[in-house]
Amino acid sequence: MRTDRHFTGLERRIDEAAHRFLAGLPRHRVADSLVEFLVFGLKQAWACLFGGAMLGLIILTRWLWPEGGAGFIARYDFLFLAALFIQLAMLVFRLEAWEEARVILIFHVVGTAMEVFKTHAGSWIYPEENLFRIGGVPLFSGFMYAAVGSYMARINRIFDIRLNRYPPLWATIVLAGAIYINFFSHHFMWDVRWVLFAATFALYRHTTMHYRVFRFRHKMPLLVAFLLTSLFIWIAENIGTWSRAWIYPNQHDAWVPVSPGKLGSWYLLMIISVVLVTLVHRPRPYIAQEEPRDVAGDAGETA
Repeated sequence: MRTDRHFTGLERRIDEAAHRFLAGLPRHRVADSLVEFLVFGLKQAWACLFGGAMLGLIILTRWLWPEGGAGFIARYDFLFLAALFIQLAMLVFRLEAWEEARVILIFHVVGTAMEVFKTHAGSWIYPEENLFRIGGVPLFSGFMYAAVGSYMARINRIFDIRLNRYPPLWATIVLAGAIYINFFSHHFMWDVRWVLFAATFALYRHTTMHYRVFRFRHKMPLLVAFLLTSLFIWIAENIGTWSRAWIYPNQHDAWVPVSPGKLGSWYLLMIISVVLVTLVHRPRPYIAQEEPRDVAGDAGETA
């Protein structure tokens, strides 16, 4: 199915050119699999556009930024201003939809509030000085959460994601609220993350995500999608701490990999992320009978 109605103007032109090229390729199982794999990677890269740009800047400034700053601007302030520029450019050049900008703003506010609390509690620190900050939190940090929001909103659109057997929206909001509260409350009382993991499994165990790559729709359990996304964010966090954009207490003297235990935190954050996105893009079920045939002549689905 062509999902033009979900694309920005530039994306629609890219999609049309890609269909003209890819639809002319030979049709057999190996070729179809290679095309699906290639397009999947390209779409994922496109969905990561904002986050990838931010991560690239963090790496570059780690290598190139002078010790003690560039004289007229601190590294963190440069990252903040660069993030603002990238965000505005993506909107002006229609690389991002205005609906996604609303999601990103929500992520920015939610993430910054947690950052202020967590840095005050000593969970992690930002070791460099800068001007644009709230307490111990440079304002660029909110854009790292916004990058997650950008990715979640963009994949929903460009993969035309449908969710079958999705839980009641009110139940997901309650769970997301409990997860967010636990990020704060576990500093003062019991950490109930294992209860939250169990609640997550109970709520989403039957939910299946259906997504279109190019010729076919594919599906996977939504819980597996949460885990895979959490893994990639954990890898990005290792890059971020290696660059000393922020560090954990055990990384103060020398960098060590981020504990695999943080995967659980990112997994729970995925629940919050999905719920926030569903407040803007309400979950839609996949109904095979409503799936029109695409330009390649297939409306199939693979597991």
